[in-house]
Amino acid sequence: MKQQILIIGAGFGGVWSALGAARLLDKHDRNDVQITVLAPQAELRIRPRFYEADVHKMMAPLGKLFDAVGVKFVQGSADNIDAASKHVTYRDATGVLQTRSYDRLVMAAGSRVVRPDLDGMLEHAFDVDEIEQASALEAHVRALKDRPASAARNTVVVAGGGFTGIETATEMPARLREALGADADIRVIVVDRGPQIAASMGDGIRPAIVDASKALGVEWILNASVASVDADGVTLDDGQRIESNTVIWTVGFRASPLTERILGTRDKQGRLHVDDNLRVKGVTDIFAAGDVAYAASDDIGNFAAMSCQHAISLGRYAGNNVAADLIGVAPIAYRQPKYVTCLDLGAWGAVYTEGWDRQLKLVGHEAKELKTQINTVWIYPPVADRSIALAAADPLIPVA
Repeated sequence: MKQQILIIGAGFGGVWSALGAARLLDKHDRNDVQITVLAPQAELRIRPRFYEADVHKMMAPLGKLFDAVGVKFVQGSADNIDAASKHVTYRDATGVLQTRSYDRLVMAAGSRVVRPDLDGMLEHAFDVDEIEQASALEAHVRALKDRPASAARNTVVVAGGGFTGIETATEMPARLREALGADADIRVIVVDRGPQIAASMGDGIRPAIVDASKALGVEWILNASVASVDADGVTLDDGQRIESNTVIWTVGFRASPLTERILGTRDKQGRLHVDDNLRVKGVTDIFAAGDVAYAASDDIGNFAAMSCQHAISLGRYAGNNVAADLIGVAPIAYRQPKYVTCLDLGAWGAVYTEGWDRQLKLVGHEAKELKTQINTVWIYPPVADRSIALAAADPLIPVA
């Protein structure tokens, strides 16, 4: 009977874990190990693009790729992990509870936006966290033209001025004008707790965000947060009222609650602490990759962020090391010292920086070309060719 590597999740961390494990097993000519990916869909959903239009296209089918490299796919949603008995309980496509055993497990269940318990938040706010929610937002924006003209109809409020909030807000003017007409009197407002525009992004990148916001007409309300949401707008914590039929929540990301099924230390975002080989600390046979892993990316105190930039690399290393652990060969310690930021700023362009201190390298059109390349080519999985896919899974290939 074959030994079993089970990977939970088919996001960036999960897909690249599967490819990384397949690569190492192929390298050592091992045919006695089965790699299985358990996930709701056999598709990589390109989450970094969910702020864009035509979001229903932002996915890459995985069936042929997995077939090419000998990875088995099981459709289902993991419900529980029993590390003692090495079993995962999951619900299959019909909702029936099933179990699957493993010899080694890679947790790559991703993250999700967590909406606070505010009046009207669940009923009236949108988000761009999953394809389904982002598609609902897109359909809503396109249908605004069918409503009577009003300030509420023409106004979008984005709650949160972080990476997702900025990309969503700077994309919205073009999407609103496409829906309502080029001459529509639109407003896009970012509500953020920070003391200045994009305060959390750093001084190197802030000027470009400020310039783009001014050029696009994106307004910022600072030192504020949303207190409640209703069908016609939001009320802020200082009592200010903004009339809006479109409120988008973009803050509060946490690792999958499935991490709570594993005995281990977690950071404030719920990510599992892992060692240099991405094994969950204190747990013998479980590794972690992507947004569920709190992993040191270098030797000077930086840790992987919740981003596809890190998830791809984490997946390559986790897959390599989980297979290495199973067949008894040396692992490769995870390190990803180079960090870049490429932030889309809508019709204005983009901004590209390097380093954790975000040293400015490209602005405007040049940065937009790079962002387009990243979004449409670089972050997609390889073609369904065994040799090409396995070569791409080498953990020592730099991501950025």
